[in-house]
Amino acid sequence: MAQEATSEKLPTSNLAWQTGAMTADHATPAPAADGRPATARIADTPPAGPDFETIRAGLSQAVPFARTLGLEYLELSAERALLRLPDRPDLHNHVAGPHAGAMFTLGESATGAVVIGSFADLLDRFTPLAAGAQIRYRALAMGPVTAEAVLARPSAEVRAELDTAGKARFDVDVVIRDEAGTTTGEMTVSWALRPNR
Repeated sequence: MAQEATSEKLPTSNLAWQTGAMTADHATPAPAADGRPATARIADTPPAGPDFETIRAGLSQAVPFARTLGLEYLELSAERALLRLPDRPDLHNHVAGPHAGAMFTLGESATGAVVIGSFADLLDRFTPLAAGAQIRYRALAMGPVTAEAVLARPSAEVRAELDTAGKARFDVDVVIRDEAGTTTGEMTVSWALRPNR
């Protein structure tokens, strides 16, 4: 079931700390000379270069279910994420392939990783939430599978939407493949960036 997106601000998530996107020396911008809060446009602020190794390790800590499935974060950048689901009997379905639910979690986790990689510099102000998902199983998967996730539109557009609307919705596309490179599934997850309180 998709989480319902609301217009209320969310409590500050500890995801920014767990993924290393926000460090102890992170500082809120100083107020303007007239005392009003600083209001730099998000779209004009170049994204900080996140430490993808720290984010990769932090995601495993922040999302315990991903650890349960043994998901492996193979690649992570601001443009894409590549995760792997191992071939384990406890993750199998009735035909000894990866269970559909495990493949869904693999794909959704890959989208979360690319969202964090793309917007790590904003996690002190916004919380990412999966708002909906569609998955299509294209072929029988056997053995380990990977999920490659990419933003469906440029991150600059999402940042501009944050500036104009104070929140943003966007899709992340996923291709699930077996070890031979055959596409076994495709997925789209709709994400929301909602302001923290």
